[in-house]
Amino acid sequence: MRRVIATLLVVAGAVAAADQPGTRAILQPPNERKAAPDFVLRDSTGKMATLKKYRGKVVLLDFWATWCHGCKEEIPWFSEFAKTSSKKGLAVVGVSMDEGGWKVLEPFLAENHIPYRMVLGDDATAKGYGIDNLPDTFLIDRHGKIAAAYVAGMVDRGDVEENIKKMLEQR
Repeated sequence: MRRVIATLLVVAGAVAAADQPGTRAILQPPNERKAAPDFVLRDSTGKMATLKKYRGKVVLLDFWATWCHGCKEEIPWFSEFAKTSSKKGLAVVGVSMDEGGWKVLEPFLAENHIPYRMVLGDDATAKGYGIDNLPDTFLIDRHGKIAAAYVAGMVDRGDVEENIKKMLEQR
């Protein structure tokens, strides 16, 4: 009986944790935004990606890894954002921080068919963005400045979606 009660408590705790809202972020006023650190990282096709090439677009920059459960939960949300808002000026870029590099990332990408650009991160890029834990997600405005930072946890889906909509309306 104790084992059953203990199991039920564990399951109830897991369900309660799953219902908790994710990280929320306030959009910074345009005049208070700081420049996002640029990067030069290789994407899954072998091409070099830089943040500068995304000027004029709103960028959702997601630092993640294949071993991170929360990171993988966000991918379908970000995929949906990419599909529904790319024509409105949104670019989604995933920055994998997997230590195994492409050896780990390529099989994951082949299995999961992610519709947005994926690059392999490095220590310098992680340091520039202050990445200590995963997932970390940044919304970067059309001028290359950080408008919102979702750090140390999964995003609140509704919050990031609302912030994206507001940013897409800004010029």
